[in-house]
Amino acid sequence: MAPEGPTPTGSPVPTAEPERARELKAAEQGAVLRRAPRAAALLDWISGRFRASEAWLVGLAIVVGSAAGALTVAQGAIAETVQHLLFRLPAEARLSALPSLSLPQLLILPLGGVALAAFTLMVRARRRALVDAVEANALHGGRMSVIDSLIISGQTLISNGFGASVGLEAAYAQMGGAGGSLAGRAFRIRRADVRTLVGAGAGAGIAAAFGAPLTGAFYAFEIVIGAYTPSAIAPIAAAALAGVMTARALGSTPYLVSAPTGGALGATDLLMLAPLGALCAIIGILLMRSVALVEIGARKAKLPAYARPAIGGLLLIPLAMISPQVLSAGHGALHLDLAGGAALGFIAVVFVAKCLASIVSLGFGFRGGLFFASLFLGTLAGHLFAEGAAVILGPGIVNVTDAALVGMAALAVAVVGGPITMAMLVLEATRDLTLTGAVLAAALVASTIVREAFGYSFSTWRLHLRGETVKSARDVGWVKTLTAGRMMRREANTTPSSTTVAEFRRRFPLGSTSRVVLADETGRYAGVLVTAAAYGEGVDPAQPVAQLASAKDVALRPEMDIGAVMRLFDSAQVDELAVIGPDSEVLGVLSETFVRRRYAEELEKAQRELFGER
Repeated sequence: MAPEGPTPTGSPVPTAEPERARELKAAEQGAVLRRAPRAAALLDWISGRFRASEAWLVGLAIVVGSAAGALTVAQGAIAETVQHLLFRLPAEARLSALPSLSLPQLLILPLGGVALAAFTLMVRARRRALVDAVEANALHGGRMSVIDSLIISGQTLISNGFGASVGLEAAYAQMGGAGGSLAGRAFRIRRADVRTLVGAGAGAGIAAAFGAPLTGAFYAFEIVIGAYTPSAIAPIAAAALAGVMTARALGSTPYLVSAPTGGALGATDLLMLAPLGALCAIIGILLMRSVALVEIGARKAKLPAYARPAIGGLLLIPLAMISPQVLSAGHGALHLDLAGGAALGFIAVVFVAKCLASIVSLGFGFRGGLFFASLFLGTLAGHLFAEGAAVILGPGIVNVTDAALVGMAALAVAVVGGPITMAMLVLEATRDLTLTGAVLAAALVASTIVREAFGYSFSTWRLHLRGETVKSARDVGWVKTLTAGRMMRREANTTPSSTTVAEFRRRFPLGSTSRVVLADETGRYAGVLVTAAAYGEGVDPAQPVAQLASAKDVALRPEMDIGAVMRLFDSAQVDELAVIGPDSEVLGVLSETFVRRRYAEELEKAQRELFGER
């Protein structure tokens, strides 16, 4: 073989290296192609296991729950570190537990608005609606965007870290739910199981935050999934336990409060505390409506979207000067309130100031939730209720601590939803079954009043303001996907509306078709003609068929979902309707019989998924 290197004349000798490199590259590509089918086959096998075995799904839920617990600890640590650095807090102090704040510290609030606006502009979050866990499960079959979830988490951490009156629970549930959605889609499992994993991840995040597995599990059922499904009990319970154990292993301090109760409660105590549930329902409705009104008012004032959080931060300064208890989620303030000792007037002032701070924070664009804020406000409402009962009925009628705990749960139910969730929160905090009964009674009163008078929780209320009609996380996404355009029969018998009856009879003999769609000379929809109507007695053969048409002004649009289609059939009282496009051109025909059969099939499918029939 000729030696490598330059020849005596200076020209290079041909080398074998390029050819060898091509051979190696071809071999590597071949190996990749051989491995690809193996990887796909392995993924298909794993996907089949998840579809066939509930035990595999439980195992995946444990992984999701552990990840959600770790993410909860990480997010909580980030927000707490930011607060300690910005506000120069002592090592073990909470922002909302401080006695006062200096003016330089208060100026951090509008700076937080600037930081949030800069982050939002940087990630271009306002160009699309960000989907949370409740909306994902209600409308999208559990599909959540990891990027959107990271944006929501970042916005929440900035808002809470700079002291705005919002909680981190939305971020905990968001990232936990996103982990469940990602795992479900990665292994191509069923739609119902993806929704279960989203609920498991979100519930595990809440469970890790409070150190309360029952609370997290029922949060998943009541708020994120929207139903108690037998097939979801094992994976959600396993995920919640995994989340709590992971948070404990990482050294996290749970939010769960511990307070001495007033002893055994009797029937009289239950009757006395039930009106507290009604009071909390009214407060919750006013709080949610006020947030929406402030948000709408800020928009109508034509304040730039990027400037609203900074303005909101400025408005928080005088409220924080009253008491720092109005800032952040209120963990430290809640512990102070349950410890007792504060004057009644001060409690009333803090209650009003905290309400205003939460309204301003959310109405002016800070990101976060009202979960813990509603718990804190509920304890204040319970204190005020007990003191008011003492003034009216005499001292000792209602125990202050019991009323605070009942109010805490009832107001959280009014705002967040989930009466069993909040009852479990109090049970895991106090280990008092009799008090839990009183909590459940007040929570059911609050839940009933909110459903009847308002109809939304805070998360679904925000969806309603965006134009959605969902009132819970119950799966209605399939209703949105079953549209007239997808269900219609495209082979529509169409004839000009100017056709005479005689010509119509020649083209469409009796028995050939039941109905014919009419179109005018420009091709626009002109009604539906029942074939038999053209053969009726006394019909003039020379008249145009347009005179015999029905449903001339009633037609379906291709984007209408199956619910809207059935409502239109009920109001029009016809058996078939045409589907028309933007220019009123006929696209197809849809019969009421077919629509109702498809609806029944989807309901049966949803029922099978509800009970875990695989």
